[in-house]
Amino acid sequence: MTNNDKITAYKGDIVAGSLLIVESRIISELLLDKVSEDGWHQAIVIDNLLQKRSPVAAKRQARLIKNRLSLTGPDLWEMIHIGAADLSTQALLAAAIKHSRLLGDFMETVVKMHWRTFNQKITIRDWKNYLETCAQVDPKINKWTDSTRSKLKQIVFRILAEAKYIDSTSVDFHNKGSTSRGGGFEITPKRG
Repeated sequence: MTNNDKITAYKGDIVAGSLLIVESRIISELLLDKVSEDGWHQAIVIDNLLQKRSPVAAKRQARLIKNRLSLTGPDLWEMIHIGAADLSTQALLAAAIKHSRLLGDFMETVVKMHWRTFNQKITIRDWKNYLETCAQVDPKINKWTDSTRSKLKQIVFRILAEAKYIDSTSVDFHNKGSTSRGGGFEITPKRG
C-alpha cells in the first residue's frame, strides 16, 4: 500500500464502468490463460476483444476489470468466465465491492439501512448524503467535480441494478429524487 492509498479512502476509478459482464467474461478468460503482457496488448488493443470504439476505452475498461479481478483468484475468474448469468453477476459484484470501497460502503450503509427499515426507495438525496458522510472520512471527495459525482452515482446505481438490488436506473437523475415519494430506486429483495 502506498502513502497515497493510505491518505485516499475513496477512489473514483469505478467511473470506468459498471459490472461489465460480457467484458469481464473475456478478461477472466485472459487471466485464467495467464496471457503475457504482449498477449494482453494483442487481445485488448489489436484484436479489440472488448469491442470498444477506441484503444483508449478498451485499455481503460480492461484495466478496471483486471484490477477488480486481480483482488480475487482463479476460482472466481472461472465462475465469471463460464458461470450462469446470475452466478457471474454476483461474482462480479463481489469483486467490484472488494475493489471499490465507495461501492462497498454504500451497500453496507445505505442499502443495508433501507433494507432494515423496510424503506424500499433509495433516492438521489441518499446518494448525496452518503457522499457528504464519505467526505468526512476522506476530504479529497470535496474536490470531485459535479460531473464525477454524477457519473459515480450513475455507475453505482447501475451496478446495483445489474446485481438486482434495485429494480432499474431508469429514473431521471435530475428529478426531485430527494423525498421518499419522489423518484427513487426500488429495492429488490434478494431471495435465497
